[in-house]
Amino acid sequence: MMRKVLQKLGKADETKDEQFEQCVQNFNKQLTEGTRLQKDLRTYLASVKAMHEASKKLSECLQEVYEPEWPGRDEANKIAENNDLLWMDYHQKLVDQALLTMDTYLGQFPDIKSRIAKRGRKLVDYDSARHHYESLQTAKKKDEAKIAKAEEELIKAQKVFEEMNVDLQEELPSLWNSRVGFYVNTFQSIAGLEENFHKEMSKLNQNLNDVLVSLEKQHGSNTFTVKAQPSDSAPEKGNKSPSPPPDGSPAATPEIRVNHEPEPASGASPGATIPKSPSQSSLPAVVVETFSATVNGAVEGSTTTGRLDLPPGFMFKVQAQHDYTATDTDELQLKAGDVVLVIPFQNPEEQDEGWLMGVKESDWNQHKELEKCRGVFPENFTERVQ
Repeated sequence: MMRKVLQKLGKADETKDEQFEQCVQNFNKQLTEGTRLQKDLRTYLASVKAMHEASKKLSECLQEVYEPEWPGRDEANKIAENNDLLWMDYHQKLVDQALLTMDTYLGQFPDIKSRIAKRGRKLVDYDSARHHYESLQTAKKKDEAKIAKAEEELIKAQKVFEEMNVDLQEELPSLWNSRVGFYVNTFQSIAGLEENFHKEMSKLNQNLNDVLVSLEKQHGSNTFTVKAQPSDSAPEKGNKSPSPPPDGSPAATPEIRVNHEPEPASGASPGATIPKSPSQSSLPAVVVETFSATVNGAVEGSTTTGRLDLPPGFMFKVQAQHDYTATDTDELQLKAGDVVLVIPFQNPEEQDEGWLMGVKESDWNQHKELEKCRGVFPENFTERVQ
């Protein structure tokens, strides 16, 4: 095609530098790898924060059920506080020693990328000036004034190009070689922080276990044994026998009972029955709910009624359990309580593990513009509601 539009308007043969082109390929590869690492690191940090919240709620639950008169209550509360502080310290150190270092590392790339593009434009200017000068030199009728001016422009274009070229020829290989040390330092920091975190967490868990063992010893006579009722046992007297499940439905789940009574004494007569305590006779059976199988997020057999006002490809709803601050333009900003309509990724290969694509229900109801409103968000910051 007209010799690639006269070699991109350099008017003829292009100045080639294979070594520099290899440096640019390395640069692009390094930028792609770094960007992915940054995104995955942010996902990891989001997961740490979510795990911190879950751990905190579990500790709060223990504090609520731990009655005031039970021994070890103060120790258990102190362990919960230290657990919370340990999670906070771990997250902050990951930010300081890994994420901020990652941001600094990637901060070099935009300027260099801009200079690579500028070098390309200056190379075209240089080739254009060179070809113009050569055409005047080979003309049948030479104009010395034009030749002199063309030579001056050629020298100027060559100087500008070579200054940029020399700088990049030095910087690009150096940047490429720096990736090894950066990756080593980053993953060593993460591994070291994680190792120390689990070591300290193990100590706290051991301390909590000691407190609970002590509690168990002092209340040993009040321990509970969970026994499953045999599946072939008859229903209790006075209870209506359950109707058989419809064809294709799961088999009935055995009742789970809490046995408060000691085993019958060996001297008890074979026909004697031990009366049940009120708590036993009134305990409900544990029922396991079964749900319809889902295909692509939708319940089989469900109708499309009620989905006409939902975005194309809608799969299910989730609700944000924690605030999430977007760190990129393609991410959703979430507040606790926000409802998000989950939709599939346009390109499934772009989906990262632990991330979903969706549009906030409030934005969809207001704008009905999927392209402007949709974005990705971390799944572990949400809970499925539909």
